[in-house]
Amino acid sequence: MKNLTLLGAILIVVGVIALFIGHFTFTETKPVMKLGPLEVNSQENHTLWIPTTAGIVIVLAGLGLVVASRRS
Repeated sequence: MKNLTLLGAILIVVGVIALFIGHFTFTETKPVMKLGPLEVNSQENHTLWIPTTAGIVIVLAGLGLVVASRRS
């Protein structure tokens, strides 16, 4: 039962972080052209948005696991 409580707590923390952060950005480097020692790269910025409903569902799932582990 302790494992369910721990998993529920982790889900709650991840859900709250998803609600407050909302998105994260990362940069991807792609090679465009390589001619001998000369190499040209392209950097692309990507933003991944986390839907609010996903954060709420994760928090509720975590709360459900914590409550379920306490009842047993």
